[in-house]
Amino acid sequence: MLHLNQGTDLLHDPERSETPMLSCQAPGGVSLVVPQPNINATVAQNILLSVEYSCRGVATIEWKHVSSWGTTSIVEWRSGNYVNISTVYKDRVTTFENGSIQLRNVGMRDAGYYFVTVMEEHGTNAYGTIIVNVYEIIYEDLHFVAVLFTFLAAVSAVLICFMWLCNKSLHLFQKKTTHKLTASTTEEIELETIEC
Repeated sequence: MLHLNQGTDLLHDPERSETPMLSCQAPGGVSLVVPQPNINATVAQNILLSVEYSCRGVATIEWKHVSSWGTTSIVEWRSGNYVNISTVYKDRVTTFENGSIQLRNVGMRDAGYYFVTVMEEHGTNAYGTIIVNVYEIIYEDLHFVAVLFTFLAAVSAVLICFMWLCNKSLHLFQKKTTHKLTASTTEEIELETIEC
């Protein structure tokens, strides 16, 4: 687990009934915990970029994505207030009160560094980073298995044909041998009859 700064307990705002809010009483520090700093995902999977923060003031949370394609702002929201999701991520991001976000249907472009900033209203900030690796479902492996299966089926068919030909040849050879034996036995009997 990655800990950034030291902070205080979560406080519940009695004026809000729906969700607990991280509220302020006096200027102080911000605490941010990133329990999983590395995430591996496959294409089309949903991932949770999990963090946990606490502060003495009302916090603003901001997530950014940095990759080889550039830096993109994902979402920014003030605890218990507004949520501003970038149009690029509009239908793909869900925010949580603890500062986490869920990213749905990830693609190869979603790989990279995700930076979260928790800004407390009195000017104290905390930062966290999550590295996301996105892998394609490798159809080459499935292709290899299909080719191998086809090859083994072809080899099996050839072996079956070879065994059938061997059996047929053996049967013909036995038939010829039996015919020769029958012919020579008949000749012997005829010779014996003539000699008598």
